[in-house]
Amino acid sequence: MNAALPRKTKTLFIGLDGCTFTVLDEMTKDLPGVGVTMPFMKTILDNGVRAKLRSTPNPLTPPAWTSLMTGKGPGVHGVFDFIRAEDKGGEVYWTLYDSRDVDSEMIWSMVSRKKMSCAALNFPLTAPPPKNINGAVIPGFTSAKHLRRNTHPRELFERLKNDVAGFDPKELAWDFENEQQAMDSLSPEETHKWVRYHLPREEQWFRIAEYVLREDAPDLMAVMFDGTDKIQHQAWPWLDPELLKAEPSAHDQQMREVVLEYFRNLDRYIETLVTLAGPDAQVFFASDHGFTASTEVLRINAYLEELGYLKWAQSDGSEMALRREAANFANLDWSGTTAYCRTPSSNGIHIRVAEKPGDHGVPPEQYEAFREKLIADLKKLRNEFGEPVVVDVLKRDEWFPGPHMERACDLTLVLRDSGFVSIRNLKPVVVQRPHAAGTHHPDGIFVAYGKGIAKAGMVERRQIVDVTSTLLYSLGTSIPSDLEGEVPASFFTPEWWAEHPVKKGAKTRLEREGEKTDDLDAGEKQKMIEQLQMLGYME
Repeated sequence: MNAALPRKTKTLFIGLDGCTFTVLDEMTKDLPGVGVTMPFMKTILDNGVRAKLRSTPNPLTPPAWTSLMTGKGPGVHGVFDFIRAEDKGGEVYWTLYDSRDVDSEMIWSMVSRKKMSCAALNFPLTAPPPKNINGAVIPGFTSAKHLRRNTHPRELFERLKNDVAGFDPKELAWDFENEQQAMDSLSPEETHKWVRYHLPREEQWFRIAEYVLREDAPDLMAVMFDGTDKIQHQAWPWLDPELLKAEPSAHDQQMREVVLEYFRNLDRYIETLVTLAGPDAQVFFASDHGFTASTEVLRINAYLEELGYLKWAQSDGSEMALRREAANFANLDWSGTTAYCRTPSSNGIHIRVAEKPGDHGVPPEQYEAFREKLIADLKKLRNEFGEPVVVDVLKRDEWFPGPHMERACDLTLVLRDSGFVSIRNLKPVVVQRPHAAGTHHPDGIFVAYGKGIAKAGMVERRQIVDVTSTLLYSLGTSIPSDLEGEVPASFFTPEWWAEHPVKKGAKTRLEREGEKTDDLDAGEKQKMIEQLQMLGYME
């Protein structure tokens, strides 16, 4: 009797949080005095196919990765921000999103129902993991305290402890204490230390991915490296070729060296994982959004106050008032507020609608007219150079269709420089940044390489919901009929496409596993908020 053939990974997916061709092209060029920082990635780009990948309307980590994992838009899966908030008359109540808020089946479950195996490492909103996953889940955006019990299966954590040299869950997880220390000392001298802090954490995720791929060889092997995003937020001036100084200071050189070290390491991780997956595997890369330079700050709530839509709460100097002023939402007088922004990361405005006579807010019958006037007022704003600050205003019913549309901001702002707004009570309304800062851009990356993949270079832009359909197609399984994305024919050779027709299957299924409970205590919530503040998503 012949021995069973060893398992082989069919599809390798490497997520690169916030990755953009602006940086990736630079890292794969032969630069004077530097050489090619990512030679293996250059081989992939030269011998595969790539496309810009359009993110969700607000190109933000939670909604974008969730759309990539579900193949559906935020209006359907229900995730719009890092936090979920409810406006209840005189107060705003909030909680952090987790996997139980995702109202759509993720690809990990779809693959498992097809009797195939998968691994999902470091993806946000995968905690707590569903129990029906056939394979491994180690969630991202999770503290070390909660990592073990949110690892699936439970015995995987012990395997990693015993088998992976240098396994350290404190490095693997988000260390909120270290992140807070970095936030407190982001002077030019300390920025280098903050960037370097993320290098060993990325190495941990690589070692875990290498172990799972080597030992388990899941049909779908997926890992997400998030250092690209974190480093770009703080070190964009040393990555964007247009911002590099002709005569760099010693600090500039130090920063350039550490970011190049990060991308050299990343190239090594990619080469090892692609080699382990083998020559028959198809390899895909995608990011949740891209990156660009933000040069100004819009203090949106201060502008709304100028226009009469918002009223700040008056402080009486009490302890309660001081706590409110230091809170993570704008400190508002709700009786005089009809429109406001909750978080910088939302880049959106909520219109308060009176649910019944006597309530504060806009009467329902006046909503449309009120919204149109607000849009017109927003588009009038100019910076000191006479340029429009708000270049587009997206209505939620047009951009977030689905059962959860009402969770979206009434209006989502697209700023001239793609930056995040500020919600602080500060003037002037628009201020130039002293230095360019890294911020999200709606175009990320989508790259494919391997057997059956076209050597086509850059092709047409794709949508982020296409990734789920493409990965399922690569696995050879049917694609649920209710997914919003499509499989790009241009990614595959004509021969492969002809021999592997797209198969449509039954709709996705979502299995609920009990009611949501709040797993984080107040201290952990605050640490999470501080992490988001440091990255510019909250204030």
